[in-house]
Amino acid sequence: MKIPHALELRAAAEARGVLDETSGVVSVVVATPDGFEIAHASLRDFDPSRIAAMASSMAAIGAVASQEARLGRCTCITVATDKGFALVSPVRNGGTELVVNVIANADAVLAQAMYRTAACVRALEAP
Repeated sequence: MKIPHALELRAAAEARGVLDETSGVVSVVVATPDGFEIAHASLRDFDPSRIAAMASSMAAIGAVASQEARLGRCTCITVATDKGFALVSPVRNGGTELVVNVIANADAVLAQAMYRTAACVRALEAP
């Protein structure tokens, strides 16, 4: 999948913005729906390519689950753990689709992370 260069640059800037502006966020990976990382920012030693692959699978599961339940388009999947959470959000920019994955530690506030992630998604969906 060919991602427009301008969108890759915007994804890199948005990943850095979410990481810098949201307390407790430790990693942000923007990927293609087939699991290839196109941008990331991280405070920890994560393998962004592995996160990209998993996030794309989670986005696909969310899309199917929301379709089966007739809940409309999946906009966010939350994975809660005892040490934090992960948010996975699909992005549509014209004919290009992406997946944003935000990983946060237990100090993060879920609502703040969701709010900032949604702003990231809107920025990436803008023409």
